Amino acid sequence: MDVLIALGTNAAYFYSVYIMVKALTSNSFEGQDFFETSPMLISFILLGKYLEVLAKGKTSDALAKLTELAPETAYLLTLDSAGNIISETEISSQLIQKNDVLKIVPGAKVPVDGVVINGHSYVNESMITGEARPVSKMPGDKVIGGTVNENGCVLIKAIHIGSETALSQIVQLVEAAQLARAPVQKLADQISRFFVPTVVLTAIMTWLGWFIPGELGVYPSSWIPKGMNVFELALQFGISVLVVACPCALGLATPTAIMVATGKGASQGVLIKGGNALEKAQKVKLVVFDKTGTLTVGKPTVVSAVLFSNISMKDFCDVTISAEANSEHPIAKAVVDHAKKLRLKHGAESEFHPEIENFEVHTGAGVSGKVGERKILVGNRRLMHAFNVPVSSEADNYISEHEHLARTCVLVAVDEKIAGAFAVTDPIKPDAARVVSFLHSMDITSVMVTGDNWATARAIASEVGIQTVFAETDPLGKADKIKELQLKGTSVAMVGDGINDSPALVAADVGMAIGAGTDVAIEAADIVLIKSNLEDVVTAIDLSRKTMSRIRLNYVWALGYNVLGMPVAAGVLFPFTGIRLPPWLAGACMAASSISVVCSSLLLQSYKKPLNTRVN
Repeated sequence: MDVLIALGTNAAYFYSVYIMVKALTSNSFEGQDFFETSPMLISFILLGKYLEVLAKGKTSDALAKLTELAPETAYLLTLDSAGNIISETEISSQLIQKNDVLKIVPGAKVPVDGVVINGHSYVNESMITGEARPVSKMPGDKVIGGTVNENGCVLIKAIHIGSETALSQIVQLVEAAQLARAPVQKLADQISRFFVPTVVLTAIMTWLGWFIPGELGVYPSSWIPKGMNVFELALQFGISVLVVACPCALGLATPTAIMVATGKGASQGVLIKGGNALEKAQKVKLVVFDKTGTLTVGKPTVVSAVLFSNISMKDFCDVTISAEANSEHPIAKAVVDHAKKLRLKHGAESEFHPEIENFEVHTGAGVSGKVGERKILVGNRRLMHAFNVPVSSEADNYISEHEHLARTCVLVAVDEKIAGAFAVTDPIKPDAARVVSFLHSMDITSVMVTGDNWATARAIASEVGIQTVFAETDPLGKADKIKELQLKGTSVAMVGDGINDSPALVAADVGMAIGAGTDVAIEAADIVLIKSNLEDVVTAIDLSRKTMSRIRLNYVWALGYNVLGMPVAAGVLFPFTGIRLPPWLAGACMAASSISVVCSSLLLQSYKKPLNTRVN
């Protein structure tokens, strides 16, 4: 793009030097120099670039606000072997090391990601989760760097420092997104590749078109301004064509819009990993939702526990805890918590439970292992069928009854006989139905895919308004379902939160990870919904559509000046009206097109979410 600027300014400058030298060496020569053209041209270009830098600065406001959230200092504690505080030192937050014990006083910001080891308080996490109400923090709970401690004093152990903290990773993600090139940018590159040689050729033709007829006397000499000759007039028209056609604005059309959009998205809780993700998101016609932790709250609770054999409740709870304690699944954690409370009710005097051997995870089905001499299976009906464990009619009735209430049943088998079961419920997110309905109004179809049983899946899908359901699907099966949907020619987005969703997030055209989910899911996704609000699925798609629409409008602004300006610069109007475009004015028009594009992109700063989160 700089070729046209270089040709225009150098042609004007060196022709002016030629005029000056000729005037110095001749007593009778009269000519007009264009020395003012080069500096004025460059000044307007620099003005355009300065405004571009200002635009980039504005898009980085969200990043600046995020980085300012982390406090500059922290209180480091030194503890003795008994856990008593020996000393307290105020240090720079940059000096904090992993496993350092830090004191967070009321009103102070948490310096790094950590886990509470002592004390109780409420922490305002609205900057990450969007939840306005402070969250209770007790020993064992995680805290996020940059959040504000409301009232109590707590001691935390640092677990993530420096670039590993959630805050730093968000900043890095946005910075990387703003630097990434969108595929739509290739259009600008292709246009420039043909546009520049065409403009140079047009400028030469313009110069020849005015110079040759002028020398031959085709047009009257009265057309030539006073103090100019035919060569100079033709040269001015040629330089003006070079300058006014400079496609600098074309180069700004995509990057400025993407920078504003990703910055705006970050401030609203939607992290978009670059222009590629932004461009793909606007084409989405089908959204696939995971169930647990995405459509549901992701905090399952056990509502019922029942025995189907002569095993004691304490023994039943012991084998269940032994098997499920090693599982990371939210349902497994809920079962373990409930079983621990249940065994205490039935006479257990300690929290000791036997260790499990030969532990094995059966993806999408459950877990198995040996406790002592007994073979234990904990999982769904599919796991029981896989190990040829018969499901009694009593157990079958219990399962059917709870599945129709949108509950998940966890079966426990001891030595190939079902010993009992737990019924687990996971409340549906209050905004789920509204999001599915709004997506439908955007001509986007919603689908649910889950590893849970068909009855529970259908009950939840019916409640949120989803027609198409795929149940009892393992992680690789989820990815296969995504590919099947893509084969129909549909652009598919996947919304998930867990490790089991990662293959599907990668397989989808656009992967969206819930921010409260696992690191693996967030790494695999193209878009991260920091606040864990389903409404941000709508925000991400709507923002991408608005951005791509803005980029197309930017191309109109960028090329509009060239299409209208080039004929005027070439002197089409000059014979009839006497209007011509001097090179410096052509430079101003070129700068104006760049300014128009930048201002057009900045209008994205006024973007409002189509669905606003309702805080009760």
